[in-house]
Amino acid sequence: MMLFFNIRVLCYLLPWSLLLMACQHKSSRENPDRVLPGEPPNIIFILADDMGIGDLGCYGQQRIKTPHIDRLAAEGMRFTNFYAGSTVCAPSRASLMTGQHTGIVHIRGNGEYPLRQTDTIIPQLLQRHGYTTGMFGKWGLGLQGSTGDPRHKSWNSFTGHLHHVEAHDQQPDSLWRIKEGKLLKFAIPEGRYGNEIFTEDALDFITKQPKDKPFFLYLSFTLPHAELLAPEKYMRPYLDASGQSIFAPETAWAPGQHYGPQPYPKAAYAAMVSSVDSYTGRIMQCLKAKGIDKNTLVIFASDNGTHIEGGRSPEDVAFFKSNGPYKGVKRAVYEGGIHEPFIARWPGKIKPAQRSDHIAAFWDVLPTLTEIAGIPDKPAGINGISFVPELLGQTEQSQHEYLYWEFYEQGGKQAVRKQKWKAVRLNVRKNRNAPLELYDLDTDPGEQYNIAGEHPEIIREMEEIMREAHTPNPLFSF
Repeated sequence: MMLFFNIRVLCYLLPWSLLLMACQHKSSRENPDRVLPGEPPNIIFILADDMGIGDLGCYGQQRIKTPHIDRLAAEGMRFTNFYAGSTVCAPSRASLMTGQHTGIVHIRGNGEYPLRQTDTIIPQLLQRHGYTTGMFGKWGLGLQGSTGDPRHKSWNSFTGHLHHVEAHDQQPDSLWRIKEGKLLKFAIPEGRYGNEIFTEDALDFITKQPKDKPFFLYLSFTLPHAELLAPEKYMRPYLDASGQSIFAPETAWAPGQHYGPQPYPKAAYAAMVSSVDSYTGRIMQCLKAKGIDKNTLVIFASDNGTHIEGGRSPEDVAFFKSNGPYKGVKRAVYEGGIHEPFIARWPGKIKPAQRSDHIAAFWDVLPTLTEIAGIPDKPAGINGISFVPELLGQTEQSQHEYLYWEFYEQGGKQAVRKQKWKAVRLNVRKNRNAPLELYDLDTDPGEQYNIAGEHPEIIREMEEIMREAHTPNPLFSF
């Protein structure tokens, strides 16, 4: 710690050329204590819910319009090998917040499982070092009064859903909000859309922040998750002059089910993706209007692959190519369930129109953001590696030995990515030694050809990684 303090002092005192030598030392495999020159930036992390990698124009989408997010990619860096923390909501977000993969993280599935008191997450680290924190949207990591209550995890401002099931309705009757230190539930006027409220509160949060103090904004949409429902202004581009879907034929989702009825599931899904794009555009306009655009890092991602719920079918997924070239959707550990869009924009630091093939995952976000904020102390026991060098176009970016996922639903699943190799094990709860599938992602990104029989040495290596990466968890039998 004393060594870090001395380096930081040198960063303020030495001339610019020497400052770079002192502060940009070679990164290690763990978490380098680099300090970026200049004031720490504002950080905005925008998270879509169940958006597939193929749903955005900048990743190849042809039918759905996403001009604002496409512009983010054009003005920043678009990652092609970035992965979610899990294949469903809660564990993916827990991985994002804690810097741990699902072999280590406490929350490994959906349900009423709060973050523990001992889990140190991104807003806690940033708040301790001068950041004001605001979270708007789906939390899903702790109910009121639990150890995962947003108040206990260093959110200065919060409006949203506590439980992921609350977030199933696009027009909720109520939301939660932190007000004067209390977490209170308040009624929503009939007909209002939750994500519009989240966006409005996020804009208000940005507007009220002083320019001389950095902030961290986490905008966690419930879109395009089912239910398939969007405001008319977003539906209109996907309806013809007679009010029918331009994507006919459509198979209607009938009333009386868990998710509300929808006569045009494909048009509604497209409208929901476009609404996320519009809300993102409003955030960017606000940053520019306030004059803080250039000192703000904006990241856009999705929590897992596209879904087939609320009237959306596998045929609809194929129609839009929502999972890109990949196999699988939400709840799969194949690429389509976890391989996500990830875009970062930071004018003056990240060069425009950059494509990165760096292999990374949600658990890398915590060490990356803390490094950007100039924070020397990271929690022990994280799995993440900072990708700051990749963002800044430097050459010393450290690489993961492997990425690991486990998921306890549908018989239990494991997956490992190691360089070009991808191993998948299914039905783990029935047979811990179930045979592995093996894919070469360089030649077979769609995981169509299981070549496990051709590479017994790679299979043995992947089996050892799966044993090494998994730790027992009292909540999730595996």
